[in-house]
Amino acid sequence: MGKGLIVAVIATALAGCTTARGGFCAVASPMRLSDRAVDALSDQEARALLAHNRKGEKLCGWRP
Repeated sequence: MGKGLIVAVIATALAGCTTARGGFCAVASPMRLSDRAVDALSDQEARALLAHNRKGEKLCGWRP
């Protein structure tokens, strides 16, 4: 997975809580990356991914 694609996925996931198809929990899922992909993340990308997963934990009951 390239950095640009990771950033696009994270930005899309964080763009809003409601979509035409439903709320955040209906359309989002936890982001889990391989160790290699995690090593390639910038600090900003890592923060965005963590924010996405924490939002899902809070709103949707996701488990780590």
